[in-house]
Amino acid sequence: MSAVIAITNQKGGVGKTTTSCALLAGLHQMGRRVLGVDLDPQGSLGFCLGLDIDNCATVYEVMKGSRPISEVIVSSECGDILPSNILLSAAELEFNRPGREFLLKNALSEIQEDYDYIIVDTPPALNVLTVNAYVVADGLIIPMAPEILSLLGVAQIRETIDTVRRCYNSRLKVLGILLNKYNHRFTLNREVLDMAGQIAAQLDTKVFHAKIRTSVSVAEAPAHGESVLNYAPSSKPAADFRALIDEIVHELPTNS
Repeated sequence: MSAVIAITNQKGGVGKTTTSCALLAGLHQMGRRVLGVDLDPQGSLGFCLGLDIDNCATVYEVMKGSRPISEVIVSSECGDILPSNILLSAAELEFNRPGREFLLKNALSEIQEDYDYIIVDTPPALNVLTVNAYVVADGLIIPMAPEILSLLGVAQIRETIDTVRRCYNSRLKVLGILLNKYNHRFTLNREVLDMAGQIAAQLDTKVFHAKIRTSVSVAEAPAHGESVLNYAPSSKPAADFRALIDEIVHELPTNS
Protein backbone atom coordinates (compact mmCIF):
# COMPACT_ATOMS: atom_id res chain seq x y z
CA MET A 1 0.00 0.00 0.00
CA SER A 2 1.34 3.42 -0.94
CA ALA A 3 2.06 6.24 1.48
CA VAL A 4 -0.03 9.32 0.62
CA ILE A 5 1.45 12.73 1.39
CA ALA A 6 -0.48 15.99 0.93
CA ILE A 7 1.42 19.26 0.51
CA THR A 8 -0.76 21.93 2.06
CA ASN A 9 -1.03 25.56 3.08
CA GLN A 10 -4.00 27.79 2.45
CA LYS A 11 -1.65 30.66 1.61
CA GLY A 12 -0.35 30.84 -1.95
CA GLY A 13 3.24 31.44 -2.94
CA VAL A 14 4.81 29.30 -0.22
CA GLY A 15 6.24 26.63 -2.53
CA LYS A 16 3.64 23.85 -2.48
CA THR A 17 4.01 22.96 -6.15
CA THR A 18 7.78 23.34 -6.12
CA THR A 19 7.88 20.96 -3.14
CA SER A 20 5.52 18.49 -4.82
CA CYS A 21 7.62 18.44 -8.01
CA ALA A 22 10.83 17.97 -6.06
CA LEU A 23 9.44 15.10 -3.98
CA LEU A 24 8.18 13.33 -7.09
CA ALA A 25 11.49 13.79 -8.90
CA GLY A 26 13.62 12.76 -5.94
CA LEU A 27 11.58 9.68 -5.05
CA HIS A 28 11.46 8.68 -8.72
CA GLN A 29 15.24 8.97 -8.94
CA MET A 30 15.47 6.66 -5.91
CA GLY A 31 13.53 4.02 -7.82
CA ARG A 32 10.23 4.53 -6.01
CA ARG A 33 6.97 4.24 -7.92
CA VAL A 34 5.35 7.66 -7.60
CA LEU A 35 2.11 9.39 -8.55
CA GLY A 36 1.53 13.12 -8.35
CA VAL A 37 -2.06 14.28 -7.87
CA ASP A 38 -2.84 17.89 -8.75
CA LEU A 39 -5.82 19.22 -6.77
CA ASP A 40 -5.19 22.86 -7.65
CA PRO A 41 -7.49 24.24 -10.40
CA GLN A 42 -4.53 26.28 -11.65
CA GLY A 43 -2.97 23.00 -12.80
CA SER A 44 0.50 24.09 -11.73
CA LEU A 45 1.88 20.64 -10.95
CA GLY A 46 1.21 19.26 -14.42
CA PHE A 47 2.29 22.48 -16.10
CA CYS A 48 5.59 22.57 -14.19
CA LEU A 49 6.31 19.03 -15.33
CA GLY A 50 5.69 19.82 -18.99
CA LEU A 51 2.13 18.52 -19.47
CA ASP A 52 -0.43 20.10 -21.80
CA ILE A 53 -3.02 20.53 -19.07
CA ASP A 54 -5.57 22.26 -21.30
CA ASN A 55 -5.87 19.30 -23.65
CA CYS A 56 -6.02 16.25 -21.42
CA ALA A 57 -8.45 14.52 -19.09
CA THR A 58 -8.02 15.54 -15.46
CA VAL A 59 -8.76 14.69 -11.84
CA TYR A 60 -12.02 16.63 -12.29
CA GLU A 61 -13.43 13.93 -14.56
CA VAL A 62 -12.21 11.25 -12.16
CA MET A 63 -13.87 12.85 -9.12
CA LYS A 64 -17.03 13.44 -11.16
CA GLY A 65 -17.09 9.75 -12.07
CA SER A 66 -17.09 10.33 -15.82
CA ARG A 67 -13.63 8.82 -16.47
CA PRO A 68 -11.77 5.94 -14.74
CA ILE A 69 -8.56 7.02 -13.07
CA SER A 70 -6.49 4.54 -15.06
CA GLU A 71 -7.38 6.42 -18.28
CA VAL A 72 -6.48 9.84 -16.91
CA ILE A 73 -3.06 9.22 -15.34
CA VAL A 74 -0.24 10.34 -17.64
CA SER A 75 3.51 9.80 -17.50
CA SER A 76 6.23 12.39 -16.94
CA GLU A 77 9.95 12.22 -16.38
CA CYS A 78 9.23 12.46 -12.64
CA GLY A 79 6.71 9.61 -12.54
CA ASP A 80 2.98 9.43 -13.15
CA ILE A 81 0.68 12.45 -12.86
CA LEU A 82 -3.05 12.86 -12.32
CA PRO A 83 -3.38 16.37 -13.79
CA SER A 84 -5.75 19.24 -13.16
CA ASN A 85 -6.94 22.37 -14.91
CA ILE A 86 -9.42 25.22 -14.46
CA LEU A 87 -12.44 22.89 -14.71
CA LEU A 88 -11.71 21.81 -11.15
CA SER A 89 -12.65 25.27 -9.91
CA ALA A 90 -16.30 24.14 -10.07
CA ALA A 91 -15.69 21.48 -7.40
CA GLU A 92 -17.07 23.43 -4.43
CA LEU A 93 -20.46 23.89 -6.13
CA GLU A 94 -20.59 20.71 -8.20
CA PHE A 95 -19.37 18.12 -5.67
CA ASN A 96 -22.25 18.59 -3.26
CA ARG A 97 -23.61 15.10 -2.73
CA PRO A 98 -23.20 13.12 0.51
CA GLY A 99 -19.78 11.52 0.78
CA ARG A 100 -18.08 14.21 -1.29
CA GLU A 101 -15.17 14.20 1.18
CA PHE A 102 -14.23 10.68 -0.02
CA LEU A 103 -14.21 11.25 -3.80
CA LEU A 104 -10.41 11.26 -4.09
CA LYS A 105 -9.93 8.45 -1.60
CA ASN A 106 -12.35 6.22 -3.51
CA ALA A 107 -10.67 7.01 -6.83
CA LEU A 108 -7.14 6.37 -5.55
CA SER A 109 -8.16 3.08 -3.95
CA GLU A 110 -8.29 1.56 -7.44
CA ILE A 111 -4.59 2.19 -8.15
CA GLN A 112 -2.94 2.66 -4.75
CA GLU A 113 -1.22 -0.72 -4.87
CA ASP A 114 0.64 0.41 -8.02
CA TYR A 115 2.66 3.08 -6.20
CA ASP A 116 5.02 3.51 -3.28
CA TYR A 117 4.30 7.20 -2.76
CA ILE A 118 1.42 9.43 -3.84
CA ILE A 119 2.06 13.17 -3.55
CA VAL A 120 -1.02 15.43 -3.53
CA ASP A 121 -0.56 19.11 -4.39
CA THR A 122 -3.44 21.05 -2.80
CA PRO A 123 -4.98 24.43 -3.69
CA PRO A 124 -4.28 27.61 -1.68
CA ALA A 125 -7.58 27.27 0.18
CA LEU A 126 -9.31 25.20 2.83
CA ASN A 127 -12.18 23.83 0.75
CA VAL A 128 -13.67 20.51 -0.38
CA LEU A 129 -10.58 19.74 -2.45
CA THR A 130 -8.26 20.24 0.51
CA VAL A 131 -10.50 18.11 2.70
CA ASN A 132 -10.41 15.35 0.07
CA ALA A 133 -6.61 15.46 0.23
CA TYR A 134 -6.61 15.27 4.03
CA VAL A 135 -9.07 12.38 4.06
CA VAL A 136 -6.85 10.17 1.88
CA ALA A 137 -3.49 11.31 3.28
CA ASP A 138 -1.27 9.47 5.71
CA GLY A 139 0.78 12.61 6.31
CA LEU A 140 0.79 16.34 5.65
CA ILE A 141 3.75 18.56 4.80
CA ILE A 142 3.14 22.26 5.40
CA PRO A 143 5.48 24.48 3.37
CA MET A 144 5.79 28.09 4.38
CA ALA A 145 7.84 31.09 3.36
CA PRO A 146 9.85 32.87 6.05
CA GLU A 147 7.37 35.70 6.49
CA ILE A 148 4.74 36.56 9.08
CA LEU A 149 1.68 36.20 6.80
CA SER A 150 2.79 32.70 5.90
CA LEU A 151 2.74 31.83 9.61
CA LEU A 152 -0.89 32.93 9.85
CA GLY A 153 -1.85 30.47 7.11
CA VAL A 154 -0.20 27.63 8.99
CA ALA A 155 -1.97 28.46 12.23
CA GLN A 156 -5.39 28.43 10.52
CA ILE A 157 -4.90 24.90 9.17
CA ARG A 158 -5.18 23.36 12.61
CA GLU A 159 -8.99 23.51 12.81
CA THR A 160 -9.38 21.72 9.46
CA ILE A 161 -6.89 19.03 10.47
CA ASP A 162 -8.72 18.46 13.77
CA THR A 163 -12.09 18.18 11.99
CA VAL A 164 -10.77 15.67 9.45
CA ARG A 165 -9.16 13.59 12.18
CA ARG A 166 -12.35 13.58 14.21
CA CYS A 167 -14.76 12.83 11.36
CA TYR A 168 -12.95 11.15 8.47
CA ASN A 169 -9.31 10.13 8.98
CA SER A 170 -8.08 9.48 12.50
CA ARG A 171 -4.62 8.39 11.28
CA LEU A 172 -3.82 11.77 9.67
CA LYS A 173 -0.41 13.02 10.82
CA VAL A 174 1.43 16.27 10.24
CA LEU A 175 4.88 15.17 9.14
CA GLY A 176 6.36 18.62 9.57
CA ILE A 177 6.56 22.28 8.62
CA LEU A 178 8.93 23.01 5.73
CA LEU A 179 10.66 26.38 5.41
CA ASN A 180 11.07 27.43 1.78
CA LYS A 181 13.08 30.38 0.42
CA TYR A 182 15.15 30.26 3.59
CA ASN A 183 18.24 32.34 4.29
CA HIS A 184 19.64 32.00 7.81
CA ARG A 185 21.54 35.28 7.46
CA PHE A 186 18.32 37.29 7.57
CA THR A 187 17.01 38.17 11.02
CA LEU A 188 13.37 37.78 9.97
CA ASN A 189 14.06 34.26 8.68
CA ARG A 190 15.51 33.26 12.05
CA GLU A 191 12.58 34.83 13.90
CA VAL A 192 10.07 33.02 11.70
CA LEU A 193 11.93 29.76 12.33
CA ASP A 194 11.42 30.24 16.06
CA MET A 195 7.71 30.99 15.61
CA ALA A 196 7.32 28.04 13.23
CA GLY A 197 8.68 25.83 16.00
CA GLN A 198 5.96 27.09 18.35
CA ILE A 199 3.24 26.39 15.77
CA ALA A 200 4.74 22.95 15.07
CA ALA A 201 4.44 22.13 18.77
CA GLN A 202 0.73 23.07 18.66
CA LEU A 203 0.27 20.71 15.71
CA ASP A 204 2.20 17.96 17.51
CA THR A 205 4.86 17.97 14.83
CA LYS A 206 8.26 19.50 14.02
CA VAL A 207 9.99 21.87 11.68
CA PHE A 208 11.91 19.76 9.18
CA HIS A 209 15.67 19.86 9.69
CA ALA A 210 16.00 20.40 5.91
CA LYS A 211 15.28 23.98 4.91
CA ILE A 212 15.06 24.93 1.24
CA ARG A 213 17.44 27.72 0.33
CA THR A 214 16.49 30.25 -2.28
CA SER A 215 17.94 30.14 -5.80
CA VAL A 216 17.06 31.41 -9.26
CA SER A 217 17.05 27.80 -10.45
CA VAL A 218 13.82 27.15 -8.48
CA ALA A 219 12.06 29.88 -10.47
CA GLU A 220 13.57 28.82 -13.80
CA ALA A 221 12.80 25.09 -13.61
CA PRO A 222 9.00 25.29 -14.30
CA ALA A 223 9.63 27.23 -17.51
CA HIS A 224 11.57 24.20 -18.74
CA GLY A 225 8.89 21.72 -17.62
CA GLU A 226 11.21 20.23 -15.02
CA SER A 227 11.68 19.83 -11.29
CA VAL A 228 14.62 21.72 -9.80
CA LEU A 229 16.22 18.30 -9.13
CA ASN A 230 16.29 17.62 -12.87
CA TYR A 231 16.92 21.17 -14.04
CA ALA A 232 19.68 22.07 -11.58
CA PRO A 233 20.72 18.88 -9.77
CA SER A 234 23.84 20.52 -8.29
CA SER A 235 22.02 23.56 -6.90
CA LYS A 236 21.60 24.24 -3.20
CA PRO A 237 17.79 23.80 -3.31
CA ALA A 238 18.21 20.40 -5.00
CA ALA A 239 20.54 19.30 -2.19
CA ASP A 240 18.07 20.60 0.38
CA PHE A 241 15.17 18.72 -1.20
CA ARG A 242 17.20 15.49 -1.20
CA ALA A 243 17.80 15.98 2.51
CA LEU A 244 14.06 16.50 2.99
CA ILE A 245 13.27 13.32 1.07
CA ASP A 246 15.62 11.37 3.33
CA GLU A 247 13.66 12.66 6.35
CA ILE A 248 10.34 11.73 4.75
CA VAL A 249 11.38 8.23 3.70
CA HIS A 250 12.60 7.61 7.24
CA GLU A 251 9.29 8.87 8.62
CA LEU A 252 7.03 7.09 6.11
CA PRO A 253 8.85 4.02 4.77
CA THR A 254 7.17 1.73 2.24
CA ASN A 255 7.81 -1.87 1.30
CA SER A 256 9.73 -0.90 -1.84
